[in-house]
Amino acid sequence: MQTTDHSSTRQAFAAARRQGQARHREVAQRLGLSEAELIAAHASAHAQEESPLKATRLRAEWPQIVEALPTLGTVMALTRNESCVHEKVGVYQEVSGQQGVGLVHGREIDLRIFYTQWAFGFAVEERLNDGAMQRSLQFFDAQGVAIHKVFLKPHSELAAYAALVQRFAQETLAAGVSVQAAAPAKPEAPDAAIDVQGLRAAWASLRDTHEFFGLLRQFGVSRTQALRLADPSFVQPLGLSAAQEVLSHAAQSGVSIMVFVGNPGMIQIHTGPVQKVSVMGPWLNVLDPGFNLHLREDHIHAAWLVRKPTVDGLVTSVELFDAQGNTIAMLFGERKPGQREHCGWRELLGTLFEEPSCSA
Repeated sequence: MQTTDHSSTRQAFAAARRQGQARHREVAQRLGLSEAELIAAHASAHAQEESPLKATRLRAEWPQIVEALPTLGTVMALTRNESCVHEKVGVYQEVSGQQGVGLVHGREIDLRIFYTQWAFGFAVEERLNDGAMQRSLQFFDAQGVAIHKVFLKPHSELAAYAALVQRFAQETLAAGVSVQAAAPAKPEAPDAAIDVQGLRAAWASLRDTHEFFGLLRQFGVSRTQALRLADPSFVQPLGLSAAQEVLSHAAQSGVSIMVFVGNPGMIQIHTGPVQKVSVMGPWLNVLDPGFNLHLREDHIHAAWLVRKPTVDGLVTSVELFDAQGNTIAMLFGERKPGQREHCGWRELLGTLFEEPSCSA
């Protein structure tokens, strides 16, 4: 069994900070650790003697912790995957959940939570190079990969944060966690083994976008395989610049959109217009007050225009995938159940991709 020298990890992190290496994830990778292992090495009474970071391990009472987040006031919620980071500033509101699935349904912070994927949680305090104290709550899966983070802002409720940490902290300090290796990805079934006609008929009979997940399970297909095999009237492959084109045109037109970014434990959603779209090297960014998006365009392996029937008419999305078929992000026009898709979104897509007109 491999042992970890937590003191050496803390000292290496402190050295990386002095050298200007800012992101925990990148420092952990350089040290050959998962991000959770890096943070957990600081769950020690001696952490602040060797490092600017201190962590407090939280009990695995995830729904109760999320239910307490509204008391923090205005914070920044961060969800990411390998290719995209989604940051929203706001207040956690309308928190609910059942059977391992949670919901936060505020206007600014809008989340779908899958608690069965949550394995580790920490309260983290870090003294930054400028002397400011950054406080956050950070949650990870069994592989030590970040699921969700909550960062306090200048006007957050510090007393509520302290009370939350005290309420959910583990009783004893114990540095380190044991992470698991990721299970191998399940290979796709051969296309020839799929009931394509049944898949297409079921797709045409969809009544709600959420039924799509059941359709994938029913026919034993991955999301990208379903797109390949779907009736061409419902899908259209796009160029790899599709995300940049959609976001840039949305910013120019003022069309209100929805941006979904997630991982196995969390989906985070932005709803509203976007304003400042900027490309910096491989990163496609939205840099707006209250909403930041950072997307690695060089990770986009496939992009699709996808139409799903609902009781409210067709709902159209632009969906982005990496080389392994993982979803990077999905873009929709702003809508709520019971509403038809907004004409502005349909017209924007029509301008870019010859999407059928709003009357279709």
